[in-house]
Amino acid sequence: MLASICDFIAAPLFSTRELPLFSCPVPAGFPSPADDQLDAPFDLTQHLFRNPASTFLARVSGDSMTGAGIHPGDLVAVDRALRPGHGSIVVAVVEGEHTIKRLQLRAGQPWLVAENARYPPLAVSRDMGLVVWGVVTHVIHSLGNNGTGGGRK
Repeated sequence: MLASICDFIAAPLFSTRELPLFSCPVPAGFPSPADDQLDAPFDLTQHLFRNPASTFLARVSGDSMTGAGIHPGDLVAVDRALRPGHGSIVVAVVEGEHTIKRLQLRAGQPWLVAENARYPPLAVSRDMGLVVWGVVTHVIHSLGNNGTGGGRK
C-alpha cells in the first residue's frame, strides 16, 4: 500500500498548550544523576509550527515511508510556507491522489521517491499534474500504550 494522507487538521484550530520541560536533556546512553530542575514551560505548538497559519497536521496511512521513520497512523506536521527542494519530504497531489514521498530533482524532472524498497520511484511528467501541498517538518507517533515501544498502531 502506498503511503497516503487523510484527516487534514488545520493548526490554527489548536490553542497554545504549554508543557513542563526538564532543564537537562535525558541521555539515551548511560544513566546520569537525576536533575529535578524544570525549565520554563515549553509550547509544543510553537516548536512544531514555525508558520502556524500555513501548517496543518495529517494522518498517514500506508507503509511507503517507513524508512524515513513515518509509519501508518503517524501524524505529520506539514508547512505550506516552506519551499520544497531536493530531498524534502512532501505531501503532494499527483493525478488527483494525495501522497507523502521524498522529492528528488533529477535533470530538472521531479521524482517522488518512497522510503521503502517495495515501492519504485515515480518520475512525474508535466501532464501528471503534480501539486506539492507542503513540506513535512515533524512526525508524531506513539510508542504504544505501555511506553515499551511495542504495540504500534
